[in-house]
Amino acid sequence: MRLLLFFFLLLSFNTVAFVLAGGAQNPFSPKGYAIRYWNNKIAKNGLPKPSFLIDKASPLTAADCAVFAKLAGDATTLSGHLHDFCSKANLFCRFDSSPSLKKRKGNEDFDRYNDRDFSNYGSGRLGAGDSFRTYSEEFGLDTNNFRRYSRRSVGHSDGFASYARKKNMPEQSFNGYGTMSAGGKGEFSSYDEEVNVPHVKFIAYSGRTDGRRQTFKEYATDANSGEEGFAGYSKESNGDKNEFASYATNSNVVTSDFKRYREFGNGGNDSFSSYGFDTNVPQNTFQNYATKGNGGIEKFDNYRADTNGGSDEFNSYGKKSSGEAIDFQNYAGKNSGGNSTFTSYARDADGQTVDFKVYGQGRTFKEYAKEGVMFSQYTNTSSAAMAAAAISGRGKKVNSSVVEPGRFFREEMLKKGTIMPMPDIRDKMPRRSFLPRSISSKLPFSTSKITELQKIFHAGKDSSMAKMMRNSLMECERAPNPNETKQCVASIEDMIDFATSVLGRNLTVRTTESTRGYNSKIMIGGVKGIGGGEVTASVSCHESSFPYLVYYCHAVPKVRVYEAEILDPESRARMNLGVAVCHLDTSSWSPTHGAFLALGPGPGKIEVCHWIFHNDMTWTAPN
Repeated sequence: MRLLLFFFLLLSFNTVAFVLAGGAQNPFSPKGYAIRYWNNKIAKNGLPKPSFLIDKASPLTAADCAVFAKLAGDATTLSGHLHDFCSKANLFCRFDSSPSLKKRKGNEDFDRYNDRDFSNYGSGRLGAGDSFRTYSEEFGLDTNNFRRYSRRSVGHSDGFASYARKKNMPEQSFNGYGTMSAGGKGEFSSYDEEVNVPHVKFIAYSGRTDGRRQTFKEYATDANSGEEGFAGYSKESNGDKNEFASYATNSNVVTSDFKRYREFGNGGNDSFSSYGFDTNVPQNTFQNYATKGNGGIEKFDNYRADTNGGSDEFNSYGKKSSGEAIDFQNYAGKNSGGNSTFTSYARDADGQTVDFKVYGQGRTFKEYAKEGVMFSQYTNTSSAAMAAAAISGRGKKVNSSVVEPGRFFREEMLKKGTIMPMPDIRDKMPRRSFLPRSISSKLPFSTSKITELQKIFHAGKDSSMAKMMRNSLMECERAPNPNETKQCVASIEDMIDFATSVLGRNLTVRTTESTRGYNSKIMIGGVKGIGGGEVTASVSCHESSFPYLVYYCHAVPKVRVYEAEILDPESRARMNLGVAVCHLDTSSWSPTHGAFLALGPGPGKIEVCHWIFHNDMTWTAPN
């Protein structure tokens, strides 16, 4: 008996030692616990455990997990260990430790730069130029600061090509850019293209300059949500020229704020070409634009044409100016809804000419100049009439170009031999892991606790990190849509519990195998209907933006789920195995949903299919 007790104690001691060492197969680590939880909650159906889900478990050792679970009970204490916590738990955290390029001299060609601090860069530069190529490109979040950039430079040029392209929630700040410079030019080509929730600020941009030229080409094209701010742009400048070409084209719910733009400017020339064309619900505000300006030319060509909804606000535009020439051509033509307000427009101005050509409906002028303002081809269609026309199909044309090809498709496309476009199904979120429930359950997770979260993760009130958390929490707290059951989950255990509560224990989870074939033509190979292709229910889970992995999961009734081989259309070689969900009841969807822009008819009239993107997932019956 004593011998058996000795061996039992020895085995227990070795097990504890192994656990504390954090061995790969440690059954008490978060990953080991997730595997045990799966085994206990999911019925044995002969299918292998989903490695893509288990691999998202926290990499913390059992010992570290116990330590951080204890620290998580106090926000202040955990905040003091944030660096260690983020590193060991594989979280996405922001620290003020990005490499600095302060006061660096010489002409530079920057290629593929991220998270850099350009403070006082190029100050006092004479001639030559800097070139930024593929700066801050694709995936993740980052912060780039240009403070007092090119200040007091002479004849210096800056070029940004493909800046912040395809970023997720980029935060870019240009403070005092080109201030008090003479000559030279700044050029932004393809700035913020295809970004998600941008937060970009230009403060005192090109202020008090002499003869400088700024060009923005394809600014915020195809951007989604977010805000762009220009404060003090070209304020007190002399003879400079600013061009915004193709600004915010095809964007969705982007807010642009121009404050004190060209205030006290002299003899400048501003051109907005194709500004806000084909956008959805844009919000544009121009405050004190060209106030007290002298002899400038302000031109808006195709301003906000073919937009849907949204609003424009011009406060004190051209107020107390002298000799300003302001020209709006095709202002808000062919719009569906939306409104514009002009307050104190050109009030107390002297010698100005203001010309509106093909001016759209729904505009309000308060205290505007009674002389020197001309309206040509004013469209007086009421918002109600426009809405009725849209409903009857006579309003804003359905423009499928605003929806990525292949993002939505009909069920009939899922058959062998079909050639179709595959959208960009890549996961563009930062790489993170779940937290174990023992930690996530102790952290605040509500908009009412956002201050505590900001403290824990060292996020300033107006930082992109704070906004990212707030937006995700608001979506989690949003009331469910009709017939929707939803829950945000912050651990593998939470996700398993939600899926089983909706679908029962006999289920499994699937995702698209890889990203191969994205943004190209593909051929559909063999197709398998899950559950024999019958109508079923599923639970779909989509990544949310948060420091640790959080998924927005919701029950989706009346769907058919398919697995489809994805082939190279030329070689017929298998590239991928895609998972597609077809929604059979779309009657409660919004008429402006992207699926109907791409496919037509409208809510309740067609089924809509889409691929499960990489790292998103859907739970269904096992086969």
